[in-house]
Parts: sequence; structure tokens; C-alpha cells
Amino acid sequence: MVFFGSGSLGVPCLQELARRGCIDVVVSQPDRPAGRGRVSTPTPISVAALECGLKLIRTDNANQLETRDQCARAKVIVVIAFGQKLLPELIADRVAINLHPSALPKWRGAAPIQRAMMAGEQRITACAMAVAERMDAGAIYARHDFELGATETAGELHDRIARDSVEMMLQTIERARVGAIIGQEQIEAHATRAMKLSKSEAYVDFAQTAPLVRCRIHGLAPWPGCDAEISGEPIRLLRVREVSVNGAALSAAPSENAPGANLPGANLPGEILQGGFVACAVGAIEIMQVQPVGGRAMAWQDFCRGRSIQAGQRMTSAPRKEQA
Repeated sequence: MVFFGSGSLGVPCLQELARRGCIDVVVSQPDRPAGRGRVSTPTPISVAALECGLKLIRTDNANQLETRDQCARAKVIVVIAFGQKLLPELIADRVAINLHPSALPKWRGAAPIQRAMMAGEQRITACAMAVAERMDAGAIYARHDFELGATETAGELHDRIARDSVEMMLQTIERARVGAIIGQEQIEAHATRAMKLSKSEAYVDFAQTAPLVRCRIHGLAPWPGCDAEISGEPIRLLRVREVSVNGAALSAAPSENAPGANLPGANLPGEILQGGFVACAVGAIEIMQVQPVGGRAMAWQDFCRGRSIQAGQRMTSAPRKEQA
């Protein structure tokens, strides 16, 4: 088979297929400048392919003649986080299988894990599906559900899906190899889009419920992150935990400055409560891990040392302008 991929989502599957001796050639995006030094950097799939001793084609046009020639004998094409559209003539007369981390037809597009989490979904589904001319619109071959952890970030869930979807992909590939693959067509009326994330979305609205605040913060991690400010000092929120305003930990220590502060839920959204809690419109979150500007990730308690952060202060978060 031929494996098309670029992002790290496909690395575990590529490694297992290589271990089994199934891959003839790997096709990935070209090396591109990355980091502050703009050093030419290979894709995660290119790195994995070379480590496995596989033949590798790096191209910004996978539909060119060289790639089509490499696919001529392939019965199966596997496509995972590749980043290019494959034309019909490239995938004709063979089964082309794609791994997409969403409950298709929901969340078609570039950021399905993040968008699903930011929308408050607690179960994320990965699909093995047919590559189709329209983006993420192919028939579904298999599904695997993932329950979202209480403090799991989008980056962590991405890596878990990459690892735990391998068996689903292997079974789908085997069915394709023996001609026993059956797909279920998607319902177009139910399709939604998972648009690419932007830096301008790196904020959270504390005037939402605690579950939605938690899901947005975790859905934005690790990129573009979730920025906030306390008394003018910017920080990045990395990990939080949802708590109940009616719980003993909160009802015992509301802000003394807020009107009606002794009543559960009376705190203003974004108000810092004792113990590292931040009030939301309904419920509250516990700040677990943050990152100061130019600093390393650290526990909230470590961040507070040497800083005069007190109950009653406000944590704010707002959209930032895109850099030109």
C-alpha cells in the first residue's frame, strides 16, 4: 500500500504498518521552515518513515505523475492528516482509507477535535472513512468512540486518538484487502464544519457555564492557547478542573466584596475565589496549570507565590488581534 500523511496523527498507524511490512512508499509534504529560527523541518510522518527505512516522497503536489506511478500497483491507499487533496485519477480502482477524528458528518475540516471539545462534547469519535472528492464526505467504514477525560486537553486527546485508532485502521485495511469492506454513506443534512483555529480565538468567556469554560480552555490547548489577565499580568490557562459553586469548597469562601457573596453562585464571572477557583456564570473552575509570558508551564500555586493574588480580583480574557 501507499501511505499519505504529514501530521503526527498518522505516526502510530504508519509505524505499525511498517512493522508488518505492508507499506511500499510514503508520501508527505515537503520540509518547511519552523520555529523561531525558521529551520527547515520535516513533517512527523517524514521523520517516522525515514526511521522505519521506508521509501519517502516529499512533494507539494501528490497528484503528479511520479506519485501516480508509485500507486499503480497499490490495492489500498491510507491517508491520515496529509494536507493535500487527492484527485480521482490517483485513487481510482483502489480503496483509499482516511482517518478523521470526528463523528462524521459532524466536524468536517481542519480542527475537528478542538471544535468538538470547544462545543462542549464529552464523547469524541474517530472514523475510518473513504477518501472522497469532497472534503471528509466519504462513506464511513468504522467508528471508535473516546470519552473525554475531565482534565484532558485537545493535544492529549489527539495523541490518544492517534494511538488507539490503529487497530480500527488495521481491521479496515484488512477488510479492504480481501474485498469485504462496506461503507455507510454520510447524511449531508447533518454535516457541520470544523474551521481552522486562529490566534484571535485564544480567549474564554467566563460568563458561560463552567463546563463550557473548561471545554474551551482545554480545546484551545496546546494551540492557540487560552490567554487571560490578572491585574494586568498576562498568563496562559493550560489546564483547569470544573467544580460546583454549591460545593463546600466554594460556599465556604466566596469573595467578601461581592454583593450577596454568601449566596452560592453570586460571584461575578471571572472573579477569583479562594483556593484557585474562578467563578463562571454557572459553577466555577479550578485553575490547575498556567504559563506566564516567556515562562514555563507551572502549577497555579507556584504561579501565585510572590504575587498578591487575592479573592475578589477578576481574571479577564478577550480576543486578541491577529498579527499581520
